[in-house]
Amino acid sequence: MKFLDLRNAALAMLLFLPTLTGAQETLVELPLSDQTRWEYFSDQVMGGVSEGRATFEEAAGAPILRLTGRVSTENRGGFIQARAKLEGTLPTEAKGVILNVRGNNETYYVHLRTSRTLLPWQFYQAAFTASETWQEVRIPFSDFAPYGRLLGKTFKVESVRSVAIVAFGKDYTADLSVKFVGIY
Repeated sequence: MKFLDLRNAALAMLLFLPTLTGAQETLVELPLSDQTRWEYFSDQVMGGVSEGRATFEEAAGAPILRLTGRVSTENRGGFIQARAKLEGTLPTEAKGVILNVRGNNETYYVHLRTSRTLLPWQFYQAAFTASETWQEVRIPFSDFAPYGRLLGKTFKVESVRSVAIVAFGKDYTADLSVKFVGIY
């Protein structure tokens, strides 16, 4: 009887493993199938004029998050983003963020908010370029730089509270599809 219970448990675990290259190293996945975990907002919350949206679509039978819009630096603006709050603390052995993305050959960002980023314009950020074909992007935590005043140069992994996918910092048209977001 115990053998069957272990076998069923092992089968259940296999069914829930992500299908991304390198997924065996993923410690935390931010599932795109749970749309309630993701929140869209733009610089309009602070008087900017960027416009966009985050939609949930399907590609090859898998859920994707698609961030589209027009980023404008007018009126001290310059971002659109989709952000997910973490349900718990990250493991201390976590090394970085892993994504599977495709886009329009533009630069995008991952923003991390921590327990010490109290103001809306404080975060840690790292850039990546999204090509027109699906690609895996790994961003070590050491590549994240503070943005905003009064932040330390580094952060403790266990202090990360949210992860955001962001079109940021210049005037351009954003079109980014995200198939996977996780922490490795």
